[in-house]
Amino acid sequence: MSKQAVKKIPVVPTKTKATIGSIFTVVIAFYVISATFTEAYPNKIATGMPIVLDFIVKDLFPPNLGYADTVLESLIETWNMALLSTTLSAIIALPISFFAASNINKNKGFYNIVRFILNILRTIPELILAVILVALVGIGALAGVLALFIFSVGILAKLISETIEAIDPNPLEAIRATGGNIVQVIWYGVLPQILPHFTSYSLYVLEINVRASVVLGFVGAGGIGLILKKQLAMFNYGNVSTIVIMTFIAVTIIDFISNRIRERLM
Repeated sequence: MSKQAVKKIPVVPTKTKATIGSIFTVVIAFYVISATFTEAYPNKIATGMPIVLDFIVKDLFPPNLGYADTVLESLIETWNMALLSTTLSAIIALPISFFAASNINKNKGFYNIVRFILNILRTIPELILAVILVALVGIGALAGVLALFIFSVGILAKLISETIEAIDPNPLEAIRATGGNIVQVIWYGVLPQILPHFTSYSLYVLEINVRASVVLGFVGAGGIGLILKKQLAMFNYGNVSTIVIMTFIAVTIIDFISNRIRERLM
């Protein structure tokens, strides 16, 4: 074997090893502290697993397939909630994202205000928004749609604005140099570069909203979670099993289709 064929094994510097060791130690310490405060010790988890498995085998099975029609109606409502909230948020988030991008919005004060508002929208969990909106507009899908819409605007505007800030600045400068206004800069310089990412992010948020809408039903915001809460309260575990299985299948199909579309776009 020639000397050129022999590859040198990279040597990790001692300082790097010490840093990695320190980080690992800190992470382990955090896990130990968390387990101590929450009392989530491994032995308790191991003791509880047979109980969980016994509940799954004896109570959740067999599922009540006669309840499938009711579940399907709620799943369609859940899908409609997620689709409507995502569509509206995408429409609103796109123009907001231009104000939240430093290479488009040159007004530093206005830029900081927009970013601060978006941070607030992302900080409030959609479940809390749903509780507030249920109190305002009543029990039903409308509260769920509004909660998901508000939360999704914050996420989408953040992701898109960061994408805008990372685009190639040369087309923008060329348009400005020829006397183009801000609308022309956005239309001809920004949108062609961000549209694939915008579509991909919108599909990603749609996936999130489908899952989130299931949980929102527990606070009265419509969707599949509403009937799941009722069946759990009445100990109809056969119906609960049907809801869980059909929800899992629906979410898996939606995720699969969304991932394939995003793979083709990116």
